[in-house]
Amino acid sequence: MLYCNSFRNNSFNFECCPLQIWSTSSNKFERERERERERERERERKRRAGRQADRQAGRQAGRQAGRQAGRQAGRQAGRQAGRQAGRQAGRQADRQTDRQRDRQTDRQTDRQTDRETDRQTDRQTDRQTDRQTDRQTDRQTDRQTDRQAGRQAGRQTGRQAGRQAGRQT
Repeated sequence: MLYCNSFRNNSFNFECCPLQIWSTSSNKFERERERERERERERERKRRAGRQADRQAGRQAGRQAGRQAGRQAGRQAGRQAGRQAGRQAGRQADRQTDRQRDRQTDRQTDRQTDRETDRQTDRQTDRQTDRQTDRQTDRQTDRQTDRQAGRQAGRQTGRQAGRQAGRQT
């Protein structure tokens, strides 16, 4: 029995197509195997295309996840850096304020100490000067008084002596 490979309605009309396309029934199995191989190739192509699509989707998902993770890490690093910079700036400002306050307190204390020392020194100097002046004044007054007393005594003695001498004469 002969089959026409060109037509589905297997007719025995040999004039319908050239003779070489006609085959015997033994080729029927080969044709079936060939169709099966073709189907298998098609399935393999689809599998490859599916794998390729899966790979592509995986790459895309990986890129997206990487970008997202990168953004997240960037945000996190930014927040962390911001916090760190804020803490550092706060510490620096605190140190600066503390130094300024310490300097101000030290200046105030130094001024107070200097004033107190100056007052103490001035009092001491004034006392010393006053004592010196008082001694000098006292000596001067004593000398003056002594001279005056001496003169007075001398006059008195002279008068007394003069009276005495006048009585004897």
